[in-house]
Amino acid sequence: MAAGSWMSLGTKKNSPTAGVKTCLGRMVGEQAIAEHTVLELTGTDRPGLLSEISAVLANLRCNVVAAEVWTHNGRAACVVYLTDIETHGPIEDSQKLSTIKEQLCNLLKGNDDKRGVRMEFSIGLTHTHRRLHQIMFADRDYEASESTPQPHLDGVDRLCITIDNCTEKGYSVVNIRCRDRPKLLFDTVCTLTDMQYVVFHACIDSDGPRAIQEYYIRHLDGCTLDTWSEKQRVIKCLEAAIERRVTEGMRLELCTRDRVGLLSDITRIFRESGLSVMRADVATQGENALNVFYVSNDSGGPVNMKTIEDLRKKIGQAILHITGIPKKVEPCTSTAFSSTAFSFGNLIKSRWEHLINS
Repeated sequence: MAAGSWMSLGTKKNSPTAGVKTCLGRMVGEQAIAEHTVLELTGTDRPGLLSEISAVLANLRCNVVAAEVWTHNGRAACVVYLTDIETHGPIEDSQKLSTIKEQLCNLLKGNDDKRGVRMEFSIGLTHTHRRLHQIMFADRDYEASESTPQPHLDGVDRLCITIDNCTEKGYSVVNIRCRDRPKLLFDTVCTLTDMQYVVFHACIDSDGPRAIQEYYIRHLDGCTLDTWSEKQRVIKCLEAAIERRVTEGMRLELCTRDRVGLLSDITRIFRESGLSVMRADVATQGENALNVFYVSNDSGGPVNMKTIEDLRKKIGQAILHITGIPKKVEPCTSTAFSSTAFSFGNLIKSRWEHLINS
C-alpha cells in the first residue's frame, strides 16, 4: 500500500512508570500532581465567559497555572489547574472549594440551559485533551441544539464519515475523510475508545490536504454496529470529536512574565474589545506565561483587523502576536504572519518512505 500505514492494536501490559507528563509540559509523579487543584467545568457558552470565570477565580485568590478551554455546539468545557495564592499549593480549605463551586455554578447557569452545569474538582492523573473529550462527550455536545448554527463545509474542508459492516471478518468498518490536521488521529481513536469500541486494525493515509482514516472495530462485547441508530450515534460523536479542535477564530499568542490575575486582566480586555474566546491554551513555563487564544467577534463572526491592532496597542505589541489568520477576516492594513504545523498524514508518509527505502 503506497503512502499509507496499517496499525494493529491489541492489549498490552503497561510497565510501571515513575512519572506522567501533564499539560504543564513536565514529568511529574503522583506526589507532584498534588501541587495543583484541578477544576473541570462544563456549561453553555457565551461571549465573555472565560473572562467571567477567571475574574471569579482571581477574586477568590486562586492562581491559574494552566488551563485548556474548548467550545463546540454552544457548549463550553475547561480544565483548569489552580493554586492557592497564600500557600502556592493546592487548595485544601473545604470551605473555599465550596465557595468556588457555588460561585462558578451560579455564573454558568443559563436561562434556557436544559443540560445544566457541571463542576468538579478532579483527583488523579489524566491527559488534559483526553479529559476534555470525555467531558464534552458526557455533556452530549454532539447533539447540536436548534439555535446553534451549523457550518456548511465544501471541498477539502468537507467531513464525511461512513460505517459499513464486514460480515466475513466480523468487523464494522468506520471510514473518515476530512481535512488533515495535527492531533486528528488522537481525537478519533480516543473517542472510539471512550465509546467502548475496540480498534483491531486501522489504515491511515493522506491525499494532499485530506486525511483518510479507516478503522475495523467491534464493541467491547464483541458485537458489531448492526442498527442504524447506533451507527448514527458513532458518526455524530466522531464528527464532534473532530470539530472540537477546529476553529475559524483568529489565533493570538501571548508571551509575558506571569503574575497572579494575568488571565483575568487579558480576557477582560478581550471582552471589552468585543471579542469572544472560542478556544484557549493557558500555560506557564518558569516565570513566563505562554497563552494561545482563538477569538471571534462577540456574535461568532470574523474579527476586524482594526480591533486586533487596537488590542495589541492596549496589551503590548511585543507581548501579543497574531500567529494565525482564518480564511474569513474583516480586512485592515496590517502586518501579520501565519504559522504551519506538522500533520500526522505527512509524518506517516515520510516514515513509510524511509522504511521502504531502507
